[in-house]
Amino acid sequence: MLYFDGERTPNLPEATASLHGMRLENYNRANMARAAVEGIVCSLADCLDALTSLGVTGRNTILVGGAARSAAVQQAAAGIFGLPIAVPPPGEYVADGAARQAAGVLFGRLPEWPRAGTTTINEAATPEVLERYRTASTLTHGPRPLSL
Repeated sequence: MLYFDGERTPNLPEATASLHGMRLENYNRANMARAAVEGIVCSLADCLDALTSLGVTGRNTILVGGAARSAAVQQAAAGIFGLPIAVPPPGEYVADGAARQAAGVLFGRLPEWPRAGTTTINEAATPEVLERYRTASTLTHGPRPLSL
């Protein structure tokens, strides 16, 4: 789990990083990189769970930002979320999302805007990864509040 500088969702401003299960035989660059990727994606899964607890149902996930170009992040996200991951080409998605929300308020529904060049990643669900992450997090930081 990678909370080097606290975390916002869940609200754990004093959280710190931790690694669990490391031994001399499995301490290598590949495993450290995998832990970093899975920690980031599991943190995003916490955000998704917070939305789900508010009654929001996810049908798909759009992965944007610098890390979205990483095949490792794409595969981990698809497996951990258990949803197909859409990866559009780089763009101004924060501004686009704000514009979609404003249009939704104005017109009563969100507009459908095409995303040309989007790649979809499908992976087998890996709920055990998220469960191990949450178990390690609870051991380190105690129960996790699911609040935005």
